[in-house]
Amino acid sequence: MKIKITAIIGILSLWAAFVHAQEKTTIRFGHFPNITHAQGVIAHALSRQGKGWFEKRLGPNVEIQWFTYNAGPSAMEAIFAGSLDVTYVGPGPALNAYFKSNGEEIRVISGAANGGAALLVKADSPIKAPADFRGKKIATPQLGNTQDISCRAWLKAQRFNVTQTGGDVIVVPTNNPDQLALFQSGGVDAVWTVEPWVTRLEREAKGKVFLEDTNVITTWLVSSVKFLNAHRDLAKKIMTANQELTDWMQAHPDEAQKTLLAELKEETRTDFAPDAVAQAWKRIKFTTEISNELLTKAVQDGKDAGFYKSSTDTSNSSKRPDPFAFD
Repeated sequence: MKIKITAIIGILSLWAAFVHAQEKTTIRFGHFPNITHAQGVIAHALSRQGKGWFEKRLGPNVEIQWFTYNAGPSAMEAIFAGSLDVTYVGPGPALNAYFKSNGEEIRVISGAANGGAALLVKADSPIKAPADFRGKKIATPQLGNTQDISCRAWLKAQRFNVTQTGGDVIVVPTNNPDQLALFQSGGVDAVWTVEPWVTRLEREAKGKVFLEDTNVITTWLVSSVKFLNAHRDLAKKIMTANQELTDWMQAHPDEAQKTLLAELKEETRTDFAPDAVAQAWKRIKFTTEISNELLTKAVQDGKDAGFYKSSTDTSNSSKRPDPFAFD
């Protein structure tokens, strides 16, 4: 009898180990259909093709579920709601989420891209100098997203009084795909946006770059604190995989752009000309480094735009946890 019981226990133990080995960890991964989120767009494409970049590097028991967003505040809401684990996002919404939650919800895993943003006006626009924006309307992707914050901070630096609903210059939060038609119809006088929309506005709506925002962090890779605490080892692998993907993109720009083009069409149902993507690619610096100087600027822009109401200290002396997952 003892032998039978021992055998049964052994079988049950083996079965439990087998079941445990078969359990998958699902990571809900976000990005925007923008060239400035190229790592996310390309990785999404490779997952769709069964060649998952992150999947191969995270192991056979990891499943990636991809989600797309039009702007950062929506992605941060998903993090807060517990429906998203990791996402590419601009520093504006990420920092806002960090400060709002007193550091309890968001961590930065890695950098992803700098630059690739610009303020555009019509080629025949009467706007020739910053002072000419008085009384004009500027479209940004979403209230509180990185370009919206940059726009409002810049307008304040030009001594305009700008509120979230009006002021000397009216800032109109508008989804990136809708900006093109609004700009063409004269519904707005200018647009502050990111690639590929900067290039599309130039090529399809006779837009002209008034100000190129090169000295700016455009995209970070962030995770929820809940995911980081539960899967710190996977978060480190994600950071490494993002670095390897960034290196691959820099070494194989033609193949990277081809993959990105195909995925952008899947996600937006819009064709992007290959030469337009190549043009936009040149405006962006894909990098996993996080510049302290640009971080300080991002925080200051958020304060100037009126989005960060509480303390904005991100140093080790702050009572908040460090905003960066890995030093």
